[in-house]
Amino acid sequence: MMRLPAFLRDEGKGDSVVPPSGHTAWLTSFTAAAMAFLAVFALALSLAAGSLAARWQASLDRTATVRLSAPEDQIDLQTKAVLATLATTPGIASARAMTDDEQRALLAPWFGPDLPVDTLPLPRLIEITEDSAGYDGEGLRQRLAAEAPGAVLDDHTRWRRPLAVAATRLRLLGFMSIVLIGTATAAMITLAASAALAANAQVIRVLRLVGARDVYIARAFVRRFTLRALMGAAAGTGLGMVGVWMLPSADSAGGFLTGLGFQGAGWLLPLLLPPLTAAVAYAATRASALRKLRELT
Repeated sequence: MMRLPAFLRDEGKGDSVVPPSGHTAWLTSFTAAAMAFLAVFALALSLAAGSLAARWQASLDRTATVRLSAPEDQIDLQTKAVLATLATTPGIASARAMTDDEQRALLAPWFGPDLPVDTLPLPRLIEITEDSAGYDGEGLRQRLAAEAPGAVLDDHTRWRRPLAVAATRLRLLGFMSIVLIGTATAAMITLAASAALAANAQVIRVLRLVGARDVYIARAFVRRFTLRALMGAAAGTGLGMVGVWMLPSADSAGGFLTGLGFQGAGWLLPLLLPPLTAAVAYAATRASALRKLRELT
């Protein structure tokens, strides 16, 4: 039968130097679970930031808007003039004037669905879709100024740039949060391991007297605390994934929370957190145990 690695084998009496229960046990498991739970949401935020901004940017890509302000008796005439200008502009695939219902839908998130669009002096909005070649924005602005003095071209540049900046900063925030969570986990597990070692100082001295090496004693602590961290992180990751899954959908949140979660294969990424937490616990506990054992002379 294939032998398991020494780290995973039951060390028998060696494990008895680590308290099977007490404050170090629940502190390690609770810390790993809480930090893994928070890491799931930090990871979801980091991943969702890019996809959310990409969708918003895609909805604005290759589109532009002409905002036409004119007296009521001239609005229709200038609208026809703008549409005629756009129809003869190279690089524009299509152009159409938005209806009152569409403008009401755009303003509904700010003013509610009962906004009396027909009684307000709102500008006429004309939606433009450009082709793959694109159009000359400055030249179009000059033509619009000549045909309809109240027409203003908005190519959505001021919307695209903040989205890209926001996505980058949100990704950075999520990454920094995960790093801080990992650092805090290592610190808490180090404190728990040091406390367990200090509480078992007499047992460690006896083990040394009977010939136990520091590596053997440290392995018992490393194995026990690593397994505690692994189980705690697994529980915290599971609860975090359930929490992300229960986030409001776009229908119940008005579309703002669309994509704030994991999509497709992204649900597999949180499963990396328990082994990563175990690796952090292994490194932190090993360093702490060897350092503490050198002090217990």
